[in-house]
Amino acid sequence: MYKKSKLKNGVRIITVPLKGTSTVTVLVMVGTGSKNENSKNRGISHFLEHMFFKGTKKRPTKLDISKELDKIGGAFNAFTGKEHTGFWAKVDSKHCDIALDVISDILLNSKFSAKDIEGERGTVIEELNMFLDNPMMRIPFLFEEVLYPDHPMGWDVSGTKETMNSVKRKDFINYYKKYYNGDNTIIAIAGNFREKEIKNKIKKYFNSSSKNKSKKQIKAYDKQNKPAILLEHKKTDQTHLCLGVRGYNANHKDKYILSVLSVILGGNMSARLYTSIVERGWAYYIYTSSENYKDVGYFAAQSGVNNKKCLKAIRIILDEYKKVKEEKISAEEIKRAKDYLKGRMNIALESSDAMANFVANQEISVGKILTPKEKFAKIDAVTADDLQRVARDIFVDNKLNLALIGPFKNKGVFKKILRF
Repeated sequence: MYKKSKLKNGVRIITVPLKGTSTVTVLVMVGTGSKNENSKNRGISHFLEHMFFKGTKKRPTKLDISKELDKIGGAFNAFTGKEHTGFWAKVDSKHCDIALDVISDILLNSKFSAKDIEGERGTVIEELNMFLDNPMMRIPFLFEEVLYPDHPMGWDVSGTKETMNSVKRKDFINYYKKYYNGDNTIIAIAGNFREKEIKNKIKKYFNSSSKNKSKKQIKAYDKQNKPAILLEHKKTDQTHLCLGVRGYNANHKDKYILSVLSVILGGNMSARLYTSIVERGWAYYIYTSSENYKDVGYFAAQSGVNNKKCLKAIRIILDEYKKVKEEKISAEEIKRAKDYLKGRMNIALESSDAMANFVANQEISVGKILTPKEKFAKIDAVTADDLQRVARDIFVDNKLNLALIGPFKNKGVFKKILRF
């Protein structure tokens, strides 16, 4: 399904030829994100992502960059996470050279001019304001703050208004030199292309990547001896909450078991929590997710619930968590969850951009790529005993965490019910 190779400067290449598509996606993923920041430059990973699109020597302005891909109907964007940052372009396969040229140009030749940095501050801060004003978008970040207090893993990727107003050009240059090097870069190409030809093109466009050794990522930790709560008071018509526990990192053998459990509890509209809370008319949405970072991981349910039903909803979520500890899940329910996971993956991987993300994410987080077939085998191997064992491991009082945004000021009310 894919081939891996490496340039002399350390850049890792993953090529995934796909039949039945006329597109190619070029995705460059760099192994750095907000996890590598400090109290003085919080948000610089995301701010720098913006700056790559502000101009290069060859394409001096943002318009020069965007119109290059717009004129061929290409889709392009970038994203910043806790542990990696990505830049991608999806184009008709006959325009693959243009995608490689533009993406390599912004990553290797961006100017990061002081004038452009000043001009972009307002945009970055307004994006931060958007998150702060939107409880549904903000609550997952608040939950991670509960899990990892006083650590970059618990910080919002967008940073703070203070740091975004204070970082200077030298800070961007220093950060870039620390992390944007060949040994920390992955190029994933998926779609309609000729293998030998595409590798020669990648070598042509990315051979000048720095050979410097990148600074190692800051390790995250998992320490907790009692339930934790973070309450953000806000006058809202709905209480947004994340209620979950510490889980497993990206290399843990039980992460596939947890993904099946996530579907059973809150992965779709026939899941237990959806039936228990949304069907009562208390919420519009509820879902569970299992997050697997390099060093740490967690499992959480997120919902926006009627303010008056908030405490009852929390109790129901805890009861559903407790139930899978005490009662084995039926074979029929397990099969439905497995088929759902495999079906969603098959649907998603029909596109070249999803496939590029699929391989790059695995390579950057665990250094090993499983094919869809191999992942399906891991999912199919999950048993009722496995699910109960994992539930008993994670659903315990001292791993419980609650983040909440709503019209509440008294933590004590929630402390009383935050136990199994």
